[in-house]
Amino acid sequence: MPGEPDRDAGAAGGGRFADFGRPRRVDGGLKARSTRGAIGVSWWSRRFLEVLESFALGTRLTRGRSYARKGQVLRLDVTPGRVEATVQGSRAEPYRVRIELAVFPAALWERVERDLAAQAFFSARLLAGDLPAELEELFAAAGAPLFPSGVAELTQRCSCPDFAVPCKHLAATFYLLAEAFDADPFQLLHWRGRSRAELLDRLRTLRAGATDPAGPPQPSDPDILDPAAAGSGPERTPGEEPAGAARVLAGLPAIPLGEAVDRFWLPPVPLPDRPPSLVTGPELLLRQLGAPAPAIGGPGLLERLRRAYRTFGRS
Repeated sequence: MPGEPDRDAGAAGGGRFADFGRPRRVDGGLKARSTRGAIGVSWWSRRFLEVLESFALGTRLTRGRSYARKGQVLRLDVTPGRVEATVQGSRAEPYRVRIELAVFPAALWERVERDLAAQAFFSARLLAGDLPAELEELFAAAGAPLFPSGVAELTQRCSCPDFAVPCKHLAATFYLLAEAFDADPFQLLHWRGRSRAELLDRLRTLRAGATDPAGPPQPSDPDILDPAAAGSGPERTPGEEPAGAARVLAGLPAIPLGEAVDRFWLPPVPLPDRPPSLVTGPELLLRQLGAPAPAIGGPGLLERLRRAYRTFGRS
């Protein structure tokens, strides 16, 4: 078309494509939090960029790093299977960027969710807003690599006239996407087809079904408080020794409920003068709270606090 820059020359970095000059200045764009060096703090965002660079896109990706740090990306939206962005270049009209990656089918997600719910470790970390590093292995074992295994799995589109893929507008979007994964790791899973709410609700349901499939036992006579019957659990075979709470309650007599109200909250056996102490690592609270909000530092602040807690724990 007349007036369109030569695509081959543009891909090579020369010719008339260079005549477009510097990108237009943007106010209020999405700026990368990293101002120098590598972009990405968490293992999953770094892994995402490492995978992209392994596709021999490293030199092309670096073309968009300055765009990401200048705030040239105006909008970034992550939906199942698609990332859409608007990037301001040298022309008056911003360029439209789209990156697509296939979502996992429902049957595969159900298998992954069952595997996650089967281990309290995974459920606890996810409910705390964190992605354990073992998650990548779990997805791979289910036949669903969490990250793309080849560049062909990614559909990359940009409305700019540059022939290179990725162009600097796509590359800037990749960098901002990695930082979006830093701020909210569930964005990565959302891109693959499961939102945070859907995944966590499913895990809670599966965990509840695994730990309490039939619900708590109900007393047969509401007027009698029978500790032995209430605490014995499943019916035991003759001669079987009671265990746990049943062992403590087995020898207590049945007491009419009206006579037990004033002693309901008292322990059936004496408690020790001092409660047992629990020795935990200095990072327990950090693991429970999850990453801070991006406005106060995000995962980067979490890592600095983790190092500080380790230092305090040794002093």
